[in-house]
Amino acid sequence: MPLILKMVKAITGMRFAAIARVTDTQWVACAVDDSINFGLIPGGELVLETTICHEIRQHQKPVIFKHASEDAVYSAHHTPATYRLESYVSIPIVRKNGDFFGTLCAIDQLPAQFDEETVSNTLTLFAELIAVQLDAQADLEAKTIALATATETGILRDQFIAVLGHDLRSPLSAIRMSADMLEAKLPTGREQKLATAIRQSSQRMSHLIEDVLDFSRGKLGGGIPVKRNLVDSLGDIFTGVINEVAASHPHVKITHDVVIPPGIFCDAGRMAQLLSNLLGNAVTHGSADHPVEVLASMQDAHIVLSVRNQGPEIPGTLMPLLFQPFTRSAGGGRGEGLGLGLYIASQIVAGHQGTLSVTSTPEGGTRFVARFPGTLEWTQSS
Repeated sequence: MPLILKMVKAITGMRFAAIARVTDTQWVACAVDDSINFGLIPGGELVLETTICHEIRQHQKPVIFKHASEDAVYSAHHTPATYRLESYVSIPIVRKNGDFFGTLCAIDQLPAQFDEETVSNTLTLFAELIAVQLDAQADLEAKTIALATATETGILRDQFIAVLGHDLRSPLSAIRMSADMLEAKLPTGREQKLATAIRQSSQRMSHLIEDVLDFSRGKLGGGIPVKRNLVDSLGDIFTGVINEVAASHPHVKITHDVVIPPGIFCDAGRMAQLLSNLLGNAVTHGSADHPVEVLASMQDAHIVLSVRNQGPEIPGTLMPLLFQPFTRSAGGGRGEGLGLGLYIASQIVAGHQGTLSVTSTPEGGTRFVARFPGTLEWTQSS
């Protein structure tokens, strides 16, 4: 702003230049370059009705005169008389949305010598530059406020999720233990089925809570934490997950071929969660008339885990979004959960320096394939 005012003075030959904020009630100086001791400083005010800017606000056109006492219009105008002005230039500043902000003006108590067209065109460009800067500043302030609000909201959300997950775990554990005891003691029949349903619902709720907590931890810490160790029983872990899912979904047939050697460098708990999420997704969205297939093996020092189901083909537009949080795959209305399972699965595989891919065709069904280095040596070399 100071540079623009200096250039205004140089181009017009006048000794006072200012940027004024003009409303329907006030004239306030925003920036001032004063070489005639006019008496205005930034923040200073003039009585609105004594200024020509009051009129410019209404018609939004430049006002220029070089010698007021000889001017046909302004020789009798109250503003030059009030402030003893001979030369005057005032250009409206209009923002991009059409709102009138104020004026870019120059004054002097002496007559000025300049080309009116050149001054009008040049100062109009300056006024447009000022408007652009005002818009940019307003946009920055709005984004800063929005960012602060979003940050605060995000912190509160993450705190809420963490507290909620912690506080829900205890009553859920009590419900599950009670359901286990009832299921074991009740005679076969309706009552035992109710206890089984309670146990299965509590398990599903527990998985949902863990998904939400993992999502929260991943967003806060740059990814879901993975702690890798040498594991000799990864094959047994996968088989255990398959049996658990099969017991919870007796209406679905699951076939599996798991052949994994000992000494796999991985996070055993996260591997169980990975297969549970992939298998749960396949069971939920697959056709009950076709088995779900699980294959796990060691190939070229990599663990390759494949889960395939036969069901509706996933639309091509949805494929790029499958591993994004809160996205559900196509499943024909039997979907459960929050849409975090595949996102968490992808994060677990990424934490193991691997990849998770998906293919889906009407003939071959939908297949998710997780592939990651299975040996410590390969991980260190890569």
